[in-house]
Amino acid sequence: MQSNFSPIVAVVGLGKIGLPLAVQYARHGRHVIGCDINSTVVEKINAGQSPIQEEQGIETDVAALVREGLLSASTNTTEAVKRAGVVIVIVPVVIDEQHKADFRGIDAATEAIAAGLQPGTLVVYETTLPVGTTAERFRRILEQATNLKSGQDFDLAYSPERVSSGSIFRDLHLYPKVVGGVNEQSTVAATTFYASVLDTEIIQMASSDEAEFVKLIETTYRDVNIALANEFACFADAHRLNVTAAIAAANTQPYSHIHAPGVGVGGHCIPVYPYFLLQGLERLSQEARERMLLLPRAARRINDAMAEQAVRLIEAVTGPLAQKSVLLLGVAYRGDVHETAFTSAKLLQDALQERGAIVYVDDPLFRTDELRTLGYTPLNDEHRYEVCAILLQANHTAYQAFDFSQFPHCQVVLDGRQALRRKQIEALGMQYLTLGDGKQATQDGQQPTSLAFSSGTADGGWAL
Repeated sequence: MQSNFSPIVAVVGLGKIGLPLAVQYARHGRHVIGCDINSTVVEKINAGQSPIQEEQGIETDVAALVREGLLSASTNTTEAVKRAGVVIVIVPVVIDEQHKADFRGIDAATEAIAAGLQPGTLVVYETTLPVGTTAERFRRILEQATNLKSGQDFDLAYSPERVSSGSIFRDLHLYPKVVGGVNEQSTVAATTFYASVLDTEIIQMASSDEAEFVKLIETTYRDVNIALANEFACFADAHRLNVTAAIAAANTQPYSHIHAPGVGVGGHCIPVYPYFLLQGLERLSQEARERMLLLPRAARRINDAMAEQAVRLIEAVTGPLAQKSVLLLGVAYRGDVHETAFTSAKLLQDALQERGAIVYVDDPLFRTDELRTLGYTPLNDEHRYEVCAILLQANHTAYQAFDFSQFPHCQVVLDGRQALRRKQIEALGMQYLTLGDGKQATQDGQQPTSLAFSSGTADGGWAL
């Protein structure tokens, strides 16, 4: 069947990635209808205002593109899809308390798309997904609702977003675009579309499953690499070695690419997508599940356990933290981003409170009422003199000028991101620590057991 030649692109999901994608396509001359269930977001865009500010130039671009008639927004996904020749889906998929993918939001979006889907339309999912989701789950929803056949009556493909908040337009230009369809026709259709709106290489995969796999490999690699760096940091602390210097030296060998250790891994991606990969084991036998993907499972445990390691290092200086005040700098999941998805700040606060500490937080990107709503206690002047330890969790640029002298009773600053000015802190009489700097043994003075194998099941296997 011939493609739907409508020049309109419907972008379903106008979040931190969806809106920049809509702008990117409109910049290349496409008429874009952005779809979102949040009426406030839609109203702002139609008024020429960007609901996100992290991307350079996006506020100016949204205003200009709306004025030129190339960009608009709607809460009615079905009507937008009826008019579109291409539908790009970037609705988030999160995990529940059992670390299973929660498809409710994207399923609802898919049903709305199906209600308006026309023959010849190209539908591409960019949301990170467990392998097989596009070709099985979403194809079934779309085909059953429309009586159309994917790869024949309409094209269906997957192409993972490979961008980071704050640098999306740069990333769209730098990184190759990975594309995989449910059949060759769909792959060609998706490749043709992306070649018209992106200025980068297009990599065609053999299937949508393989394209989904690419994204899970990328993010799981980073999680495992960080976990290895964190294991090295724990070893360095036990043996009074400097892990930063050792990693830097090791990385001068061209086959060594060790990441930096830290107090935890946050964000929508790295702490979440390894579980999508693990979800692919469910269709295998028990025997196969027990022997596969051991490293990603261990990495998740290691990186989440770094909160406990951070607390142990602090207590080695302060002694037991019961009824002592600790200040946590940064609740965002990473520096200079107004976002808290799976932030390590929660794990750190929990670990500190389990030791009886009184935990205060500071984050210049969040209002006081936002911090309270998120479950934190903002620091005020009344409690500055009580703080005995400070822990940097998010390396906001603002913390380069943070005034540590306002905490006269602070004994130790744990720089969880290796981002602070050590000399200035030490000049105040405070002890400066980083993970793996070898300056401070843990309180019991014993070499810690490898975190990777301290949380396995009794029989040596690993539970999903």
